[in-house]
Amino acid sequence: MTGELDLAKLLKNMSPSLDPEIYIFACVATDQIAQVFPHKPLATFQEHEGTTVILAKGSAEQLNINFDADYRRITLQVHSSLEAVGLTAAVSTRLADNMISANVVAAFYHDHIFVPANDAEKALLLLEELVDECRDA
Repeated sequence: MTGELDLAKLLKNMSPSLDPEIYIFACVATDQIAQVFPHKPLATFQEHEGTTVILAKGSAEQLNINFDADYRRITLQVHSSLEAVGLTAAVSTRLADNMISANVVAAFYHDHIFVPANDAEKALLLLEELVDECRDA
């Protein structure tokens, strides 16, 4: 099944959903990654400095992984194409205009936005308002 490309349809149907889990972003050394995988990280990304992991906060604490902040994940429930243009910009702009940082991870079916945990409810409301505005347009 192919993902949606049309920005108007994506915005009208994005149905943002807030995950109750608290996540952290951290960088672990390559020799530590084997300890992390049994804890089922949500995502990993290899960089020159080490491996970035997105991991449930409880798992990070069990593994004594240092992290700076707590995040919550908002999943856009619409099946967006990896070639779609503008969805990330529209979402991140709405959040930035309200001083909320957005760390976006695009996966095969959905886009996931990680926002500071203390801003998560406000971010969800802002994205729901964006959906309503697009449906009314």
